[in-house]
This record gives sequence, structure tokens and C-alpha cells, in this order.
Amino acid sequence: MIKPYATVATGYTVYSDVEFMNFPAGEAHFKIGSAAQEQTPSHIIITGTDANDYMSAGLWIDYAHQHGHKVSAVIPYLPAARADRGEPFGAKVYANMINSLEADQVICFDPHSPVITTLINNLTIIDPADSLAKWLQLFGQRYDGIIAPDAGAVDRATKAAKAFGVPLYKAGKERDFETGKLTGFHCEELPADGHYLVVDDICDGGGTFRGLAAATGLAKENLDLWVSHGVFSGAAGELTKHYGKIFTTDSHPGHNNPEVNASVLPIASIIPAYL
Repeated sequence: MIKPYATVATGYTVYSDVEFMNFPAGEAHFKIGSAAQEQTPSHIIITGTDANDYMSAGLWIDYAHQHGHKVSAVIPYLPAARADRGEPFGAKVYANMINSLEADQVICFDPHSPVITTLINNLTIIDPADSLAKWLQLFGQRYDGIIAPDAGAVDRATKAAKAFGVPLYKAGKERDFETGKLTGFHCEELPADGHYLVVDDICDGGGTFRGLAAATGLAKENLDLWVSHGVFSGAAGELTKHYGKIFTTDSHPGHNNPEVNASVLPIASIIPAYL
């Protein structure tokens, strides 16, 4: 999904007055509306992984450049960040596609791997900790601790714990490297009457988070989940049996899975300070 934005003389940010379409032969294009003449292209938000969206975004960026404007491509969920090694090297292929857009700035949110961030030109990285803490505290969410579900989540969970001003608790998982299947989970001992937030970057099918919840021994009323990117595929709906509340952003189309019923922090509300 793509959403192009522009500014107007009054200082407001509005949708860029363009209508994306395809020619009968299939090529991407867009029609320019009459209001576009009074608009200054600013940025375009690309969520998900559809290569067709990147083609349309590239056309809009070209249009902005032809009129002498600098624009940002906001790509909160960097596609194939988990494919940061091996064959094919997915992170590099997607990074090349992003670079081909020729955006003056690329903005991402909580990237999964540092590998892909080294491959993308003009990249600005938004750390989620402060935005997460401010948003949840605004709605009265208070926690006695932050839980890192595995070793890969410790850094971001540590930053979240600092932003909330609460302790960090570490958990982990065991995996059978021959089959790739998870075989067990463990977690530091937690006070049973506390209220905790599990913090990580991506939730796909939710297996890690279901296993972790069981390992804590906590009731769902004592455990919430934050993931920066809610893919929420497969059996992700079962997370509601283990977590009282689930939070994410709209960085990926999966965020609106009705079986998960996550509360959503809009990316558009975070990025103005970075443009």
C-alpha cells in the first residue's frame, strides 16, 4: 500500500492529488489532479512488500523531482530484512529496488537486521522505544517490567525498559537447527502480581510469543505484547489467548488482522519529526 503526501501554502500536510492506475498493457502510471498544482510533494509511505507499490512510488518520486522537489520514501517495514544472508540474498535485492527509487531520504522504523540498513542509501532509522513509551503511557498503560523474548530482542527491549523506567527481564528459546522448529522456552522469574510488556520487532505466526507466554506462567491479564511490525499470519489469532493487549504499528498490511485485534500506532503520527 502506498500513500503520497504533499504540503500546501497554509502549512498543512495533505494527500498528494494523484490517482494511481495501470495502462491496459499493465504498466504503472498515475493521473495528476487539479489540486496538485498548489501542492508541494513531501513524502510517500510504502507499507508491505508488493513490488508494484514500489514501482508506483518510483513514478511519484520522479514526478516530484521533475518539479524540483526533494521527497522522502517512508518504508517503515524494510522488506526481506530477515533474508540478510544466504541464497538468494533477499535483503540486497530489495535494497537495490529501494535505492532505484532515488528518494532524497529513506525512513524506516525498527529494522530487523543491521545488514539491510548498510545497503540502503540516505537511510534514517527511527528507534521505537520513545514513541512506544509515550503512546502507551498516554493511554494509561503502566508496566512493572519489559520482557525481551530472545537474544535478538535484548537491545530494543533494553531501550524500551529505559524509556518506561522499569526493569528488563530476559527470556530465550531453544531451536532444533536440523528441523528449524522451536523446542522450548525459558524466562527469568517474574513477580506473579506484576504487569509486563513483551517487546520485539516482528510477529509473523506468533509461535515465539505463544511459547514465551506459557514459559512466564503469567495470566494473560498480566502480559501485553508490542511488536513494531505486525504481519500476523497463520495462527497469530491465538495470541489473544495469552496476551491481554496486543500493540503494533500499521507498517505492514497484516496489522489489521481481525483475529488479533491489535491496537495500532499509526506510522504517520511518528514521522513528521524526521522529515
